[in-house]
Amino acid sequence: MTTHSEVSGPVSGAESRATSPGRPATSDDRLLAALLDGMEAALFAVDPSGRVTHWNRKAERMLGWTREQAVGRTGLGGWAVREADAADVMDRLLAALRPPTGGGRPFQEFPLLRKDGGRVLVRANATAMRDPDGRPTGVYCAFGEAHAQLDLERNLALSEALLGDCDTWATVLVDADLRTVAVNDAAAEALGVTPVDMLGEPLGEFFGAGLDELESGLEQALAGQPPAGPVELWLTLLDDDSRDDDRFGDPAPAGGPPGGPRRCLTSGFLRLGSPAAPEPAPLGVAWVFQDVTRARRHAQGAARQRFRDGQLSRAARAAADCEDPLDAAMLQLHYALAGFADHALLDTASSRAAGAANAAHVGHLVRIAESPGTFGAAPAARGVVVRYRQGHPALQALERGMPVRATGGVSRSTWAVEHRWPKDAEHALCVVLRSRGRSLGVLTFLRGASRRPFDRSDAAYGEDVALRVAAAIDLHGLAGGGGGAR
Repeated sequence: MTTHSEVSGPVSGAESRATSPGRPATSDDRLLAALLDGMEAALFAVDPSGRVTHWNRKAERMLGWTREQAVGRTGLGGWAVREADAADVMDRLLAALRPPTGGGRPFQEFPLLRKDGGRVLVRANATAMRDPDGRPTGVYCAFGEAHAQLDLERNLALSEALLGDCDTWATVLVDADLRTVAVNDAAAEALGVTPVDMLGEPLGEFFGAGLDELESGLEQALAGQPPAGPVELWLTLLDDDSRDDDRFGDPAPAGGPPGGPRRCLTSGFLRLGSPAAPEPAPLGVAWVFQDVTRARRHAQGAARQRFRDGQLSRAARAAADCEDPLDAAMLQLHYALAGFADHALLDTASSRAAGAANAAHVGHLVRIAESPGTFGAAPAARGVVVRYRQGHPALQALERGMPVRATGGVSRSTWAVEHRWPKDAEHALCVVLRSRGRSLGVLTFLRGASRRPFDRSDAAYGEDVALRVAAAIDLHGLAGGGGGAR
């Protein structure tokens, strides 16, 4: 763009030519007139004596005075400014000719008169015009309605605040192609990247699961129909290794879920339109969010605990009506599976059903019950010894007297089969059955590949279920139905 010092010469020269009687307009005159009339801001100029030398079409539309009525007048008093304010306004305008005392060009506010007699408060910026030798030749004043200017400045200040020092809201700006164009520090910290890393990159480079929902919200905002209110998005962040693997088309590493941690982001989408276009064209979308992962996980944990407590209570009431303690144990398993696991296996340390075969396989467990699941493998025969290999998680739980969690590793395809579990099992929790100071067996919960691994809270819940199942099995043994201990 042309600087003020660069246009000062042509402006004054064009004015002198334009005001010369009978002089035809030159290409410079026409270019200057086109530039002034095409400005979004209203503009007029005065020479050092206060005579109006320029008046563009935006000033005509705002105040009603035409260029022919304005150019050539000396002073603004009596027509564009009230007589009482004329001297003060002109002094403030011509002050731009004096050497500046501070940095920048200060804004001024003063009232102007419209042709119909109304008054309008304007916010103006006055700048000196100089000839090639640096001598002042006049002042041009760009102005607009104060309220509109203040709205624009507030919008700019809001943008700078959101993209600058805002620690409460994370902000990401994307263009119409959903590529990142700006990221504030809060967003970069929440997403575990640097603002420079995201610039110009598609969002798919940084998010795994949940990306479709995010892009859907952005596209709705671009179409002018953003979500009616804040939405909660669960997004999986891709770490550096995952981004590299995805970029080169490699699969996610085995042994764990793809990508990095999941984040719950309360998000809002703001469509960015150009105020300069007759019909605002979408410039992009501002994605504003807060990371509420900790609060949501806490709420989910509390809700999960309430549900599990309710299941235990319902199971206890149902088991109280069972005549056979083994039926009560099976009821406990059925109630425990809801929302917790896909399959449950109940193995005891000994069983009359096993007969003499049990004595020949010391340390082996006997399958006495299974709770139905979604796995395709045929269940093991009940009442027979399950030959678990040495180091099996169920045997470890029995030896240690504490829960053991296990997840398929790099040999995930054969992991379940090697452990004599249904082939689709992906995660296991083995809990020892304890009653009256004895270990009666092991209760194993299994989850498929679509479920998350068991965690500590799951192990605690598994122990609660195991206590109730162990009590039922012990009662069955006391009643003469078999059972054993180690």
